Amino acid sequence: MGNDRALGAPLYPDPLLPPLRAVVACLLHIAVFVIAVIYSFVQGLVFHKNDGSPDKRQHAAEKNKTRSQKNGPVQSDPNGPCVPPIHPERLKDFVEDEYINGNFTTWEMKISGTPEQLLTDAVEPLASKVRKPSVRPKNEFLRFEDISAAAFKIQSGVQKTPCMYSRISKQYGIDIYLKKEYLQYTGSVKERGVLYLLSSLNEDQQRKGVIVATDSNFAMAVAYHASELQIPVFVIMSAGTSPNRVKMCRDYGAMVILFGPTARDAQSHARRLAQENGYLYIEEEDSAGYLAGLGTVGLEIYEQVPNLDTVIFPAGGHCGLLAGSAAALKYLNPKITVIGVESEKFPIVQQALKTGHCLTEHDYLTHPLYGELGGPSFGTNTLKLTKKLIDKVISVREEDVLLSMLRLVECERVTADAEGAMGLAAIISGALPYLKGKRVAVVVCSGNLPLPLLRHCLDRALVLDYRVCKFSVILPDFPGEITKLLEAIGREEVRVLDMHKENVFLINDLFTLEVTCLVETRERSHSLQLRTALAERYSNLKWIEQ
Repeated sequence: MGNDRALGAPLYPDPLLPPLRAVVACLLHIAVFVIAVIYSFVQGLVFHKNDGSPDKRQHAAEKNKTRSQKNGPVQSDPNGPCVPPIHPERLKDFVEDEYINGNFTTWEMKISGTPEQLLTDAVEPLASKVRKPSVRPKNEFLRFEDISAAAFKIQSGVQKTPCMYSRISKQYGIDIYLKKEYLQYTGSVKERGVLYLLSSLNEDQQRKGVIVATDSNFAMAVAYHASELQIPVFVIMSAGTSPNRVKMCRDYGAMVILFGPTARDAQSHARRLAQENGYLYIEEEDSAGYLAGLGTVGLEIYEQVPNLDTVIFPAGGHCGLLAGSAAALKYLNPKITVIGVESEKFPIVQQALKTGHCLTEHDYLTHPLYGELGGPSFGTNTLKLTKKLIDKVISVREEDVLLSMLRLVECERVTADAEGAMGLAAIISGALPYLKGKRVAVVVCSGNLPLPLLRHCLDRALVLDYRVCKFSVILPDFPGEITKLLEAIGREEVRVLDMHKENVFLINDLFTLEVTCLVETRERSHSLQLRTALAERYSNLKWIEQ
């Protein structure tokens, strides 16, 4: 066979394998020996460094004592933390003495000369930085952090209302953005301040309950949010309060009590109940918490409308909204112009800015159209903020307020009350001509006007807008004369709303009658066209002016 090893025969090991195994074993023994030597050497160094023999400790202490007597004491703790040494190269211009103190080295610097000379020869001082004064107005009473905290705390309890571009903008050449705070659950911006106040009460006071004495939007906000927070709430109103307002507060969850003929009587009764039963008497005051809650409107406007130029707020009864929001806006962008608007009949803010203190002649006075005019809501704190942060406060006529309410209903489908329409009234009145072409935010703060009063305001606004006219003519008391008058009116495309005839209480001829017509026109030019046409036909035309 060609193969000497038969199939299945045992395999013999290689003859070189035993010598290799001997060499490897020898190397392993050498490595173990080297490691043992290195370990012993290291242990010897550590023992020498940390030698704790009493003789050596005493010798080191005597050595330190001798040197301290020579050159002064050296404060050092051998067992304490190791202080990094001062590098000798930094002291090359001085006489250096080295001291061994424990495990580290210190350097004593011997400097010749008097202290006065040292101060005179010191290195030249660095140029001091010139700090420019901050453009943000400082406000110690109401901080931006307070407003931010309020925004975080009430974010789940109030609506973040939109600030939308208005179709009214084209009529006046201004980019108008309406902040629609009337969309809050109770129809008023005051929910923001009320919710922050109520949520900041301690548990004991929340358990006892709160009481308020007013029939304004503030009372409805307290009634709603106190009920939502499971806080007992009582609302005291005068006997002459609107039944609809009483019903709304009760629907929100408050216990409503009618007391006394005036608002002052209701407030006195509420204070007495609060003292007897431990309730917390709440009123619309200018506290930091309430203003911080209202100031969240300014935060949202700044976030929603970029490149904003001007913001217009209602003043007067809503001066807390004006001051709180101005604090936020001026902090975020001091270049934003903040304008307050109030009624020409009640220029409360303007008078206070002139005299330097809040007037009390309108305290506890509630106007059917403008609501509460004064009281604690416009106090010393609000006056200081207004004087510091508000750029301008203007007053508008009642006619402009009514026209503003009409424009909001027609163009925006917004049934705002007088306070809510105050900001747009400033633009309609023409008192701010420099706003042409700018981006302006207008706050529509509330929309809680009773329906009869709303209807009356809109009817009056249509007359002011020359869209509802009234006139009378003297006609012969014969058949067909009234028909001829109606035909003349119809040719001018005018709609007759009402007609009344009188033929008894007249000083004219017996066979005459006076016809009075109430008509609707498209605009002022259309009204003038009708008046001209009727004056040509009837010489005794009497046009009833506004």
